[in-house]
Amino acid sequence: MNNLDYGIIGNCKSAALIDKTGSIDWCCLPDFDSSSFFARILDKDNGGRFAVEALGDYKISQKYIEKTNILLTAFSDGDNAFELIDFMPRFQNSEGKYHCPPEIIRYIRLVKGQPRVRFIYDPRPVYAQYLPQVEVFEDFVKHSQTQGAYESIYMYSDLPFVALIEGQPITLTEDSFVAVCYNQKLIKPDMDWVRLEFERTKVYWMGWLTKTTVMSKYQKEIERSSLVLKLLASQKTGAILAAVTTSLPETIGEVRNWDYRYCWIRDASMTINILVRLGHYNVAHRFLDFILDIVPFKDEKIQIMYPVNHRRSMEERILPWLAGYENSRPVRIGNAASLQKQNDIYGVLLDVIYQSLTYFRNTLNNKEDIWTVVRTLARHVATNWESLDSSIWEFRTDQKHFVFSKVLCWVAMDRTSRIAYLFDKRDKARDYAVLRDRIKADILEKGRDPQTNALVQFYGGNVSDASNLLAQQYGFISHKDPIFVNTVERTYKDLCRDGLMYRYKTPDDFGEPKSSFTVCTFWMIKSLYLIGRRELARDMFDRLLSYSNHLGLFSEDIDFATKRLLGNFPQGYSHIALIDTALTISDSPQWFVESEDFKP
Repeated sequence: MNNLDYGIIGNCKSAALIDKTGSIDWCCLPDFDSSSFFARILDKDNGGRFAVEALGDYKISQKYIEKTNILLTAFSDGDNAFELIDFMPRFQNSEGKYHCPPEIIRYIRLVKGQPRVRFIYDPRPVYAQYLPQVEVFEDFVKHSQTQGAYESIYMYSDLPFVALIEGQPITLTEDSFVAVCYNQKLIKPDMDWVRLEFERTKVYWMGWLTKTTVMSKYQKEIERSSLVLKLLASQKTGAILAAVTTSLPETIGEVRNWDYRYCWIRDASMTINILVRLGHYNVAHRFLDFILDIVPFKDEKIQIMYPVNHRRSMEERILPWLAGYENSRPVRIGNAASLQKQNDIYGVLLDVIYQSLTYFRNTLNNKEDIWTVVRTLARHVATNWESLDSSIWEFRTDQKHFVFSKVLCWVAMDRTSRIAYLFDKRDKARDYAVLRDRIKADILEKGRDPQTNALVQFYGGNVSDASNLLAQQYGFISHKDPIFVNTVERTYKDLCRDGLMYRYKTPDDFGEPKSSFTVCTFWMIKSLYLIGRRELARDMFDRLLSYSNHLGLFSEDIDFATKRLLGNFPQGYSHIALIDTALTISDSPQWFVESEDFKP
């Protein structure tokens, strides 16, 4: 396996990755960012997994049950066949509350014959630092971690426990199941329970997807990406994760290995925009509630990312006992970038609030809270927009006057002016607009290359940065403006390699980037389409879609030479941008703030 050939299952509380042969190689319980129980993806020999192996010469295929997040792996040797159906339960109960327990159900459906199989059930709690204690009881098998932090997990099944945990051959003569549960069950599971959980979960996902706006093109890709985004949305808080994994490397054998099991606020604007355009208003509304909950009303200390669970620490640590994905060390948990200063974050937050007021104005009952938050954020931008920062790309040692950060400071004051106008604060709206115009003039004076008339990465520099492609999307500049056209064309020339985009090519804290950042390729495709390079844009888009894995999923990065997927997986930002690009080149209605300056 060399292309992240994994499917994801989940229930908005946690998730698991299952390879194309049916092995669970990654799962954290009870929450997305809890410690792992299965981590083979980060250590092939010692990480722990849960595999089902057919004994004989079987052909294996894998797909999602249509319009769901339920994964089906089919095994057949001609005479014998069975299906492994994996899911994490999710549905509304009779009281209208969501049932999403921290557990995985493996429903083994006999198709024909009497297949012989063996199970490799090897949970390794707490990131597999120590071997667990194993206890076999009448109703379940318990694996517990007694060294260091205590953790435990329970396995229920209608198959013989000893054969399951010892990997002995088992002949399938009827439908069977194995349930892996973080909590001890109060009522022993049986096949009737499994079938009911399966049917209700299937109906839930199909029902959720019916709310997605039907498009004339790329409907299949849009639906799968929508289902990924929904999986990444926390039921408890409304936060949306960047990915469900940690430390999958941007380049094999190198050290760009980060923990992405957190919510980056920067993704908020595009996420809400996309979900609302697709008709999923509830997910977007809950994400707004999460944003307002974490932003301190009169405190300027805003982080660029937050844990899904407010109690969880994001302190960055290294787990030296794990070998890493294809021996790419170190394996990290936590993320030190949470401490960085990134001035663009205020523009992102204010854009989220402005969009939410536009979409949900008549249903919001906390407008005074919102106005307090808005003024706090605007005050910080007014004080700090001229200072250095670490940029969208989170440079760890190099601070500069990054152009994208300045553009987002312009966004901050533009949205603040618009919000003030909506709240009938006309004088304040005009004051904010004055600073907005000053910031724009500064960017156009110092953030352009005078020879090419294109935006550059930082003041005084002459190198390209793919993040500047978002200047149009945020309304800073029109897609017809020569500056934007020149920026797109120069960025394509400087950063595109065989149809894939670098973020930037200048050396950073870890050397020169060696892989393509998937979201940047989507940004480029959309930008090319908007400036009239439509045939090129469509060709690039179709090629990029062909680089997904066998289930249509994308990670963070793509190798330029081999086109294999790299980085954390599945990457929410990649799927957000996929949807946005598909909508653009399908000529679907666009939502963006007009580039003409708002004049209050």
